[in-house]
Amino acid sequence: MFREMRRFKQQVSEAECIEILKSTKRGVLSVIGDDGYPYGMPINHYYCEADGKLYFHGAKAGHKIDAIKACNKASYCVYNDGFRKEGDWALNITSVIIFGRIHLVEDDEVALRICSELTKKFTDDQEYLDKEIKNSFRNVQCLEFVPEHMTGKLVNES
Repeated sequence: MFREMRRFKQQVSEAECIEILKSTKRGVLSVIGDDGYPYGMPINHYYCEADGKLYFHGAKAGHKIDAIKACNKASYCVYNDGFRKEGDWALNITSVIIFGRIHLVEDDEVALRICSELTKKFTDDQEYLDKEIKNSFRNVQCLEFVPEHMTGKLVNES
């Protein structure tokens, strides 16, 4: 169902893909938007090793939510900061693309855990988290992305 990577010699392992998902803070979530047009948006993510799923949060209404309700197919792309080999100008970047299904999280306890884990990617300030939960949690919609296919590729920009 999913295409094999054409430049397979650049493919990285699943373990490397997971490490990038854990270490990066954001990527681009793409859904099928209005009139069948792709709709991609930068978004923060949390990768849960326990269940192998990605989690996001955002507003309870809008283009993204409407698109997900209409069609749960989505893709998500992240890439690391890359590295340069000594004496080389070219950047080596590893990207990960995941295809899967995305769903609204309806369970408040699960949504609270997702919000907490997302916050931990940016700060360990518990006071800040508690304040955000108290003031904004009722307006947050969490999303669960269930991967069906994942590939990663190391690209040299030269």
